[in-house]
Amino acid sequence: MTEQLDPRLPVIVGVGQITIRPDRGEESLEPVALMTEALRRAEQDSGGSGLLAAADAVRTVSQLSWRYRNAAALVADRIGAHPDELATSVMGGNLAGVMVARAAAEIQAGKAEVIVLCGGEATRSMSMFRASDQRPDWTTQSDDTPPPTMIGDERPLASEVESARGVVMPVHIYPLFENALRARLGLTIDEQQQRLGKLWSAFAEVAAANPEAWIRSGFTADEIARVADDNRMISFPYTKRLCSNNQVDQGSGLIITSVGAAQAAGVPRGRWVFLHAGAEAVDHWNVSNRIDLCSSPALRLAGRDAFALAEITPADIDHVDLYSCFPAAVQIGAIELGLVDDPNANGSGWGGIGARQPLTVTGGMSFAGGPWNDYASHGIATMVGVLREDAGSIGVCTANGGYTTEHAVIVMSTAAPTSGSYGYSEPQAEVDALPRVELDDEWVGEVTIESATVVHERTGPTHALVAARTPSGARTWCHSAEPAFMDAVATVELIGRRATRSTSGEIELA
Repeated sequence: MTEQLDPRLPVIVGVGQITIRPDRGEESLEPVALMTEALRRAEQDSGGSGLLAAADAVRTVSQLSWRYRNAAALVADRIGAHPDELATSVMGGNLAGVMVARAAAEIQAGKAEVIVLCGGEATRSMSMFRASDQRPDWTTQSDDTPPPTMIGDERPLASEVESARGVVMPVHIYPLFENALRARLGLTIDEQQQRLGKLWSAFAEVAAANPEAWIRSGFTADEIARVADDNRMISFPYTKRLCSNNQVDQGSGLIITSVGAAQAAGVPRGRWVFLHAGAEAVDHWNVSNRIDLCSSPALRLAGRDAFALAEITPADIDHVDLYSCFPAAVQIGAIELGLVDDPNANGSGWGGIGARQPLTVTGGMSFAGGPWNDYASHGIATMVGVLREDAGSIGVCTANGGYTTEHAVIVMSTAAPTSGSYGYSEPQAEVDALPRVELDDEWVGEVTIESATVVHERTGPTHALVAARTPSGARTWCHSAEPAFMDAVATVELIGRRATRSTSGEIELA
């Protein structure tokens, strides 16, 4: 029987990835060259022709390793496209996923036929150039270059109070989430370390089989969780191997078209991956105002809507790639999306967290690579290959920006959506209506510790960063450089303990 499809249905028809190893003698490529090559590979992957030149929009994920005034314009020129729109994202790991979700919605609505998305970072190369006191001869654009359309929210992630209290760096904030989750699950500190090692070892095993992964050696749970000369503590409980690895040179390219455009370009049916549904939502913007430090209502609601629009349940999902900047993001994501049968499970299931299936197809950002804002593009590109190999199966990818702040959820399959069309949702009003916690930076007196981490430099621990609650339930930020307090954070359970906060924010156990 002939398949009857809406010609406006959005499909990913081509994906491309590139990894360059300047640390192994390979010649460096600047970010725009990585993006261009990834898109050329994507067009070749599609099996069709003329797709890049036909792009209605060229959209790039923002770069940190090298700044361009309009990267999308450079890419468009190099691929021979004359699009109606040139756009780039602001900072945010969620935006690669958001751009896919929105592109699919535009194509379904008949606003575009071909949209290309790409990202690229050459962070390892730039580190090597700086180490030798060199500057690469990479592309610059004149001051009068027209700017691209910007995609995303440019607000600072941290408030003035949060910045003043040191609640800024993700590598310091996600450990607070991790330790709050430990308390919620009722784990001891030793059990938490074993859990983290086992989970990330499972990620490393997937990366070992991924030809695009930066680190393919694999690690045991002990090698990941145990502090060593080559695996120092970053911010308790996270060692270096438990953190995203941004020291990579990687590029990605995605070509999204309508069914009609795919047919016109001669893309074989076996290359199509249908986008079934996409959803995005943003948690309360400032961490200070969130109801707790170990959940994500926005991700839960975005997942609920994406699954409903795709007419699936979590049990129907065959393949998953969760955003994996830190283990807390993965565990919170798995719980909120219903990918674990028992949120309190420990030691069982995939990764030792009760998951029903692997939670990554790449190996995650510590091992496959964390090219700043562009990881989600690599997750989606890899997922496309997985789904082509497992025809008819269902894949889900997530993207996360900030401090589990901004979220996107994508559902896709080589099978056409049973609903007959792509569905998109943005349940932001529901998220905004949820309860908030007030911030009290003036509080002096008794507090209850909500979570804590110890920040380390190469020379050792520098200070403890503490989230606490006042008797009224407001949140307040505290710190301590006392060795005894820092030691206690890493050796005994302080969450739930009473303490005293001074005018300066210094905290002492009661």
